[in-house]
Amino acid sequence: MTYSGDVTVGGPADVHELKDLMITKVAVGPMDNNAYLLRCRATDEQLLIDAANDADALLGTIGDDGIASVVTTHRHGDHWQALAEVVAATGARTHAGRYDAEGIPVPTDVLLDDGDTVRVGRVELTARHLVGHTPGSVALVYDDPHGHPHVFTGDCLFPGGVGSTFKDPKAFESLIHDVETKIFDVLPDETWVYPGHGRDTTLGAERPQLPEWHARGW
Repeated sequence: MTYSGDVTVGGPADVHELKDLMITKVAVGPMDNNAYLLRCRATDEQLLIDAANDADALLGTIGDDGIASVVTTHRHGDHWQALAEVVAATGARTHAGRYDAEGIPVPTDVLLDDGDTVRVGRVELTARHLVGHTPGSVALVYDDPHGHPHVFTGDCLFPGGVGSTFKDPKAFESLIHDVETKIFDVLPDETWVYPGHGRDTTLGAERPQLPEWHARGW
């Protein structure tokens, strides 16, 4: 089956099969949050991005192999509702951005700074600190050695715009600056974007809209 990234709450997961990494996307909770299970194909180690909601659904997706770690992309409550239960069930180490960890009510084992490496088995991802939606939001970039990059953006980048900055012009300027300089300026158009809610996109699909985003201020 070809991966589309179109998932619905209560519906089946969608799996993006790469040579070294399997990415399983599932939608959970009343705010239609995306959670992503990453599995290293060489070691079978797993990592979860955003234990957002519905621990039973997430643990069912994780399966008997468990997870070694879970990354919370940012402090907003809809992204960690199931975190305590998932960690209790799996013993996973928790990761979050340094400046958002205090807003997450589950202790963070690993504080992430810009450029830090997050590993799942033999696969390495790079944390990018994006300021504006929250003070400590992080995206994770997987630069696939066999293909194009993949980036998990939390609520910082969606199809059609950056994440909400709650009508704060300074926060918007910060977020669009970080998204441009750390994502658009350094990654190719083929880069696949996995957001915290809704459908996936690519940088190539979004890049022509950047001037419009600047002009409208959101």
